Amino acid sequence: MLGSSKAFSSFAVKDLRQAKEFYGQTLGLQVTENTDMPGGGLLNLKLAGGAEILVYPKPNHVPASFTVLNFPVPDIDAAVDELVRRGVTFERYTEFELDDKGISRSEGPQIAWFTDPSGNTLSVLQLD
Repeated sequence: MLGSSKAFSSFAVKDLRQAKEFYGQTLGLQVTENTDMPGGGLLNLKLAGGAEILVYPKPNHVPASFTVLNFPVPDIDAAVDELVRRGVTFERYTEFELDDKGISRSEGPQIAWFTDPSGNTLSVLQLD
């Protein structure tokens, strides 16, 4: 029934202006804003490959307890270094063995987690 639907994912943020700056300037994503919606605007994050993510404001926003967006990268060290240069701080989860950069290299793909200004968890990961 929904096999031909162009589904998309979405998540909430507490401040749309902060989200637009973070996703557009800090992460370098193409961000468009729709201000025609009743009650406030929405952001569309355009990802490589054509996927889009809807970001909407929610005044009583509580971040999810899981990773909402993963960015596969060819070189995790270079990605982490560049994000740190842009002001991103990586999370230090005690349940994972992390190196000095905050990268987990021991189980599964190499991965490092960080948050957006609303506390939503994102990751960069190297799949090979």
